[in-house]
Parts: sequence; C-alpha cells; structure tokens
Amino acid sequence: MYELFFEHFTKKVALTKEEEQQIQTYLTPKKLRKKQYLLQEGDVCKAIAFVEKGVLRQYSVDEAGNEHILQFALEGWLISDLYSFLTGEPASYHIDALEDSELVLISQTAHEQLLTNVPKYETFTRLTITGAYIAMQRRLTSIISLPVEERYMGLTSLYPDIVQRVPQHMIASYMGLTPETLSRIRRRLSSQ
Repeated sequence: MYELFFEHFTKKVALTKEEEQQIQTYLTPKKLRKKQYLLQEGDVCKAIAFVEKGVLRQYSVDEAGNEHILQFALEGWLISDLYSFLTGEPASYHIDALEDSELVLISQTAHEQLLTNVPKYETFTRLTITGAYIAMQRRLTSIISLPVEERYMGLTSLYPDIVQRVPQHMIASYMGLTPETLSRIRRRLSSQ
C-alpha cells in the first residue's frame, strides 16, 4: 500500500529500510469512493493525504453555489487544507475524490512525532513545502501574466493526466473560466 509514498519520499530523501519501517508505523491507509469527502469546509483538517491511487480535488463553494477549484491531486501528490491542519482552525475548503482513491494519511500527531523523531522526514517536509510554494508562485504568475490560451496549453503540457481524467467543467473552474469559455479556447487551439 505504501509503495508510491516511499518511492516519492526517496526521490527527495534517501531512506534506509529501518527508517522506512519506522515512518510506516505513523502512516494510515484510507480508501475513498468517488464523490466521497476527505474533508468538508468548516471541519478541522486532521491529516495530510498522499494519493497512492485516484484523483482528488480541493475547492470552495461561493454564496451562489459556484465551485472554485484550488488544486487537483493525482497519484504521487499530497493534498490537505494546510492552514487548517497547522492551526487547528476550521477548514476553508472541501476535498473529495473524483475517482475511487487510495490514500496514505499522516495525522497531525504523527506529523509532529515524525518531525521530532525522524530528521529525514523533516527534510522531506521542507523540500515538499518548498516545491509546493514554487508551484503556487508559478501558477499565480501565469494567472496574472499569461493569456488564457497559453495557461491552458501549459496545463495540458505539464499535467496531461489531469486533462484526461478530470471533467472539462472542473478544469474550467480551476482556471477561473466558465465551461463555455474553455470550450471556445479549446476549439481555437484545435483549429490552429
């Protein structure tokens, strides 16, 4: 169950078999069915989730009932409402499964114990958060500086699996577009 998690971990930080076994004692497997919630807005986020199999999304819903997708997470990605996880305050986002999914959860308690007891976990966490910050900064830069066609082409080239596995109306939400606008962009790009 933890193969992909440790493959992902050891790409950032090498582990001995003993360290891998020690870390595994802190991990909890979880399965979600399609459309099942991992987290609902207003609940406190109690875990960081690593996706072993499936697709999840993180989103908010505005007063008009419109979804605003912040993130997708496929195999090998982490997902959480990090603010809620770290502060213990209510979550601002929902996280649910777009496909039947298998997750590896790291609870708040496990996270704190791993940071204290396994120095390589602290290094892994720092590298992961740094990478996530860089990705977020790149996304914000593209939103404010690139034409929407270039943003869509960037998404399709960087993350072809998302485009194949996620419904177009959700990709439109992620990009801050209406589904109709995304359809027009896709038609324009396919006719070039």
